[in-house]
Amino acid sequence: MSPAVDRRPFAAAVSTAVLSTGLLVLAVWQGWLGPDVDRGANFCETGSEGWVRQPVNALSNLGFVVAGLAVGWHARRVDRLGAVLAQRRGLGTAMACLVVLLGPASAAMHATESALGGVLDLTSMYLVASFAAAYALLRWYHLSDRSFWLLFAGLVLACELTGLWPHEVPVVLYLGNVAFAALLVLAIVVEVRLHRRGPTRTRLGYGAAALATMLVAFVIWNLSKGPLCDPDSLLQGHGVWHLLGAVSAYLLFRLYASEAWASEE
Repeated sequence: MSPAVDRRPFAAAVSTAVLSTGLLVLAVWQGWLGPDVDRGANFCETGSEGWVRQPVNALSNLGFVVAGLAVGWHARRVDRLGAVLAQRRGLGTAMACLVVLLGPASAAMHATESALGGVLDLTSMYLVASFAAAYALLRWYHLSDRSFWLLFAGLVLACELTGLWPHEVPVVLYLGNVAFAALLVLAIVVEVRLHRRGPTRTRLGYGAAALATMLVAFVIWNLSKGPLCDPDSLLQGHGVWHLLGAVSAYLLFRLYASEAWASEE
């Protein structure tokens, strides 16, 4: 018997990729995102005189689009979904679309160096981190779908309000980045506790790989603003951060998809 296939996750991811990328191209071309205010200029790459200000940092965000499509493709196969995702398949679709959106949203900042582009960049990060934290808490507290989405929206709003702090902070630049990191730490802690508590188990190797990839990306993110900065190079550390972040997001989904009832292991 052929495995059950649900085409909606991949179809939604493809639709999100086409629509969001198309809108980004139009927005950059028509100047809808506003004037260049050097937002993101501290990420090393020399600003181009063309209509894409930071070509390498912008194009490297295609990694997130590919990762989101990979999540959607994997989520098609109902037999490959984790215990919770199999019961709430809309969450796999949502994650695929959110990972896809990271690409055009981040590229909006690097392509235009505009204030609105910076807002889109941070908001996309909040969406994914809030999803990771809310999904972990959903399983810990056995939340309903409605409670999950309310929690998710509340976390995104809290990040947005935190991100309004106008002053730079050490290392991570914006207080919004602190909120992003705090949600990821919360998700990690709850995932480990879930694994220990049961009654389901995840393959924590995927989680460890996602975390290790993110930590390496963060080191490169910092070094590329200092000793590794080469403004005219085609190899930009911030672009590597994007690509590794995309890998980490896909590995996080594989962690969710690995979840099985303990009695089945």
